[in-house]
Amino acid sequence: MKRTLALALAAVTATSMVGATAVAAPSDKANEKAHTAPHGKAKGHDKADNPNKGRGNNSGKKGTPPGQQPVDVQLLQFSDFHGHLQPMDLYKELDDETEVYLGTYGGAAYLAGLVNDLRGDFEGTTFTVSSGDSIGGSTFDSGLFQDEPTVEILNAMGLDASAVGNHEFDEGVTELMRMVEGGNHPELGQFGETAYAGADFPYLAANVVWNDSREPILPPYTIENIRGVKVGFIGVVTDETPTLVSPSGVADVTFLDEAEAMNRYAAELQRRGVEAIVGLVHEGGYDDGVYADAITSEDVNAGCEDLTGPIVDINAATSSEVDVLLTGHTHSGFACMLPDGSGGQRAVAGPGDWGRVLSQTTFQVDRRTKDVIRESLTVANHVVDTAEVTPDPEVAAIVEYWTAQADYVGSQPVGSAAEPITGDAGGDRGIETPMADLVADSIHWWGEEAAGGDIAFMNVGGVRASLDEGPITYREAYAVMPFGNYLVTIDMTGQQIMDVLNQQYNPDRSRTMLALGVSEGFTYTWDPSTNSVVPGSMELNGTSIDLTATYQVSTLNFLAEGGDSFSAFTEGTNLVGGPEDLANFVNYLDAHPNLEAPEDRVNGL
Repeated sequence: MKRTLALALAAVTATSMVGATAVAAPSDKANEKAHTAPHGKAKGHDKADNPNKGRGNNSGKKGTPPGQQPVDVQLLQFSDFHGHLQPMDLYKELDDETEVYLGTYGGAAYLAGLVNDLRGDFEGTTFTVSSGDSIGGSTFDSGLFQDEPTVEILNAMGLDASAVGNHEFDEGVTELMRMVEGGNHPELGQFGETAYAGADFPYLAANVVWNDSREPILPPYTIENIRGVKVGFIGVVTDETPTLVSPSGVADVTFLDEAEAMNRYAAELQRRGVEAIVGLVHEGGYDDGVYADAITSEDVNAGCEDLTGPIVDINAATSSEVDVLLTGHTHSGFACMLPDGSGGQRAVAGPGDWGRVLSQTTFQVDRRTKDVIRESLTVANHVVDTAEVTPDPEVAAIVEYWTAQADYVGSQPVGSAAEPITGDAGGDRGIETPMADLVADSIHWWGEEAAGGDIAFMNVGGVRASLDEGPITYREAYAVMPFGNYLVTIDMTGQQIMDVLNQQYNPDRSRTMLALGVSEGFTYTWDPSTNSVVPGSMELNGTSIDLTATYQVSTLNFLAEGGDSFSAFTEGTNLVGGPEDLANFVNYLDAHPNLEAPEDRVNGL
């Protein structure tokens, strides 16, 4: 992840491990890992009989002959965990000086504790699954160590399968394969007391194929066996992934339509005798539920009548042979029964984000047809409230271990803010924000010094945290920029700059409006009625931008490669690489103490 941290991590590891409580690496499960040779054919997993995943054993129901009773199955699902090892306190601001505590939610140990509770209460077989984005864009405690702590925790929880999410591709296919297969980071080396072991569960990627062979880069599905009954899990990720990560990191692969991939492999599963089929879908929807107040069961189960977003179309296009769709990506919580296109009802759920909600789906499988009894389907979301859940002790020990390793580096002061500076990806990504402008200023600071740069841009969606008034620690700086992008400069004409700004609105993107923060000295006016730049409004230090002149633009490699569908950046020339974004941001903070929130630079946005 962070090349600039290599020496610091080496020092911290050497000193802080002395006297630390050792946490043994989790033992390998009996099932093989999702190992795939590069560009090889990734076949689906067919696991051995798995009778002991829950409290009950379906040994017989009153009045039902042994061997004919249906099999009870429970699915426990989360998504978009993003390395949130610690619980989160939630507050509500009443005014500028008063806020009220609403509760504490999530945290890996409490998420695992709720999994334990629901497994123990269920008289049948339980599978625990994820719909992706467990890693990438993570909190400091996990991201500092390349998210190896999160995978260790998922192993300890007994995760049965996961779809890949777009953030699993943040550092490219090669690093994703290392996270799956195991092995120490090639540059940063070993973080813990033992070598990184990889994932004990299969990562699934039915709709991600190698460009040359057109075969999936990871297994498209996995099959679980329960005393003669099989349940298949297919994993897919949003086909917009190439626009959400650095394109160079995924240049060797293609992302196919999610529903078409599920339909293809649902048919293949049926040919293998699997009728009970679950889709793990890293794409989702938007509902009426919000987390503005204390997170409640009513909130995370709301909104099915008004559900919008890509999952609505995916559900309509997915074969009725798929019984359940467990979604993610949009960080929205909902639990719905939706039409499956053949007159039946399909369970479709989204569990929110950051381990704060756990989705529970239950159903019975008919031993004769081997299929889900649709009338038996139930779906509900459960809030991971730390006041009501007992944390899992094994996972709690893993969290404690890695938090201790991160604390020394994270607590170092790197700058200060004279006032709160707000406006990160957790809010509206379609407006200019002080935080995005501040990060653009930090990029311009480097670009101007290194190569005489004129303008800098920063996508609001890439700014992952705001800054509070007072000292800024390394942990807080990391939270702002956790992705490990690099700074670049490119030459662009005034017309190309205008083209980039006009691409802030894109009706074909899942988020149609994605704003760019701009550096000090650059201004323009946005017309919301046309969703475009007002012609002639762009100025640099008070002088009108000449559409035919060339300007030096500084930005992230992610944007320069056309990320977030800003394809006009790729028309720039004379690209010159620079430092990692976080390293530059830390240097900027050190050189600019007592930062103040930038004033608005864009009219109308």
